[in-house]
Amino acid sequence: MPSPTHEGVTVLASRRARIAAAISGAATLALVVTGCSSSGSDAAEGGNIELTVTTFNAMGFEDLYAEYEEANPGITIVPNNIDTGGNARTDAFTKLAAGSGLADVLAIEEGWLGQIMEVSDQFVDLRDHGIEDRKADWVDWKYEQATDPDGRVIGYGTDIGPEGLCYSTAAFEAAGLPTDREAVAELLGGADATWDDYFAAGKQYNDATGKAWFDHSGFVWNAMVNQLPEGYYTADGELNIEGNPELEERWGQLTDAAAAGLSAGQKAWDWNKGKSFTDETFATFVCPAWMFGTLKGGVEAGGGDPASTGWDFADVFPGGAANWGGSFLSVPTQSEHPAEAAALASWLSEPEQQIKAFEAAGPFPSTLAAQEELASAAEPDPALNGSPTGAILAKRAEGVVAQYKGPDDSLIQENVFGPVLQKVDRGELDGDAAWAEALKLLGELVD
Repeated sequence: MPSPTHEGVTVLASRRARIAAAISGAATLALVVTGCSSSGSDAAEGGNIELTVTTFNAMGFEDLYAEYEEANPGITIVPNNIDTGGNARTDAFTKLAAGSGLADVLAIEEGWLGQIMEVSDQFVDLRDHGIEDRKADWVDWKYEQATDPDGRVIGYGTDIGPEGLCYSTAAFEAAGLPTDREAVAELLGGADATWDDYFAAGKQYNDATGKAWFDHSGFVWNAMVNQLPEGYYTADGELNIEGNPELEERWGQLTDAAAAGLSAGQKAWDWNKGKSFTDETFATFVCPAWMFGTLKGGVEAGGGDPASTGWDFADVFPGGAANWGGSFLSVPTQSEHPAEAAALASWLSEPEQQIKAFEAAGPFPSTLAAQEELASAAEPDPALNGSPTGAILAKRAEGVVAQYKGPDDSLIQENVFGPVLQKVDRGELDGDAAWAEALKLLGELVD
């Protein structure tokens, strides 16, 4: 991946010092007030070890916890799953500042890993627990992402987020568009698909049906940005937004499409309580691997059956290879049981468990052996019209280069571009005015 140094992720020293000082001060106060500093605890009887695990979204670990407990008598796992990565970030940094309350095993999302790296000394160096022996398990950039500037490794890689296109076969059929996934890929340009191709197909769909092509502009924008060699930050850790011609070009494409009625203007993570997945409110959905669980859950929340709603997954993505998201399992230094927590985190991230998690919820493995097995198996996914999702994702992962994520990357997406694009979707701002407002918000958010 584009990387500031061969050691891994670079941070801004002055910012790191400020955040570390703030957390240190808050932790001192919290210890005086609460008298506690750890999340894990021994059970009252028998000396059993209780390990708390905080995850987010749909990571597919639920059945694995029971399997691990059965194989490791004396270990009890207490899971806590937070609905979104953004809310998980807020929870993590609140507890970092308090100096207590973090789980023994904490899932970290790629989008806020840069912020975590500024306080990486608050996490156990997993080299002390044998992670170097597993380095070759992962795609190389995944291991690099979890390595701080001092060479400390603070996360076991779980999933990555190669992207393909989810589409509603019912919506495509209503518009007279092809529904076969190979024909859909060809419609969008196949291996040479561009965003112009994608929006042109959307115009064709909108002309035929009067309906929106995609759910909302925020998710499409995130996909467009993640695809670039450098996104909101350069590989050297500098802000890379104002005056960035690649971002400005893609912004123009997207806001023009929204103005033409191609966006359904849906609320992120809600989709009208899932009903919009079942009533053809929109026809396409950008799908990193982990989004499968979100889509299936949305269909069910909207009263549909994923196996019969007609969503499919095609081996195509505008602009080529792209990665959105992915996660790591870390062990905060607050844990009273770092060795046991590291053993659990390592086990959850092994290839066999990554395959089981993918089958349960869709997060695509970051380990090479698991990717190869899914590619060769080509199992059909009944919730996505029989699409061989594992095999397609293995192909979509080819050519992915992980983008450097700066300390405020996820905040910029959620608090700058997300709200502004909602205004674009509502017709309150045109592209130029929206870009100007985004830059204004950026200046207020990032010092």
